[in-house]
Amino acid sequence: MDNVALNAWYPILARDEMPPGTRRGTTLLDTPLLIDRAESGAFEVSIQDGTNAVRGDAALPLLERYGYLWTTLGRPVEDLFAIPEYAESDRRNMNGASLAVRVSAPRVVENFLDLGHFAMVHTGYLGVEPHTEIKPYKVSVQAHEILATECIVFQPLAALSAKTGLDVEYTYRVPHPYCAILYKSCAVDASRRDVIGIFVQPVTEVSCIAHMFLSMLDTENSDADIKAWQQVIFGQDKPILENQIPARLPLRPTAEISIRADATSAAYRRWLLDHKVRYGTLDA
Repeated sequence: MDNVALNAWYPILARDEMPPGTRRGTTLLDTPLLIDRAESGAFEVSIQDGTNAVRGDAALPLLERYGYLWTTLGRPVEDLFAIPEYAESDRRNMNGASLAVRVSAPRVVENFLDLGHFAMVHTGYLGVEPHTEIKPYKVSVQAHEILATECIVFQPLAALSAKTGLDVEYTYRVPHPYCAILYKSCAVDASRRDVIGIFVQPVTEVSCIAHMFLSMLDTENSDADIKAWQQVIFGQDKPILENQIPARLPLRPTAEISIRADATSAAYRRWLLDHKVRYGTLDA
């Protein structure tokens, strides 16, 4: 286990999807956990009996942020990353889905950052031929986060609230080894952005749960419809992800061929390599 992975915060549950007075199991970094929710609504997370407890038999640390329950097996030295938009009163904040994927967590994050696959994988939604060109965009590392800006793509149906195709501007943030956030042009208010996050729970080095965070500006559609639309998009990605070989993400520049449109992916791999993130990756 590498220290970066051990000491990070991880989402393990969309909090409103577990009723009070219940218990359920999950797995984080190959470690079986138990989640208990008391009748009062309070949560407790512990390592299941019979495992090699990382921190003894005490309850694990907890955060409740952005609609999710977060925990760690280590001792984080930093707070969880900020999403200020979550506090805006007119936003529709929700968990789009929590989906098991048979691939490493870094593969899921990299796919989320990939502009080039929109027209091929999400045809009729996030892309369409002949609009396959990805124009040059900017990638930098600021305050320990990867930031990609000025990403412009034509999308025939950018969101459920969209009425027509349009050029959509994306900004990407990677503030965590296994979490990424995008900000995209909003179909109902050109001055603001919809916010979508992929918060990945590494179950093993080659399997994970992808929690889809949504913070949308939409006054017309129901939560169920917004979630269903996002699940269609991720459903198109899932078989692609589960057929990735190798399942862990190679970090060396020569391991897989990249092109100009892969600038964010290349920066993400370098960032993981520089931070010595080993869980779910290959550095040889």
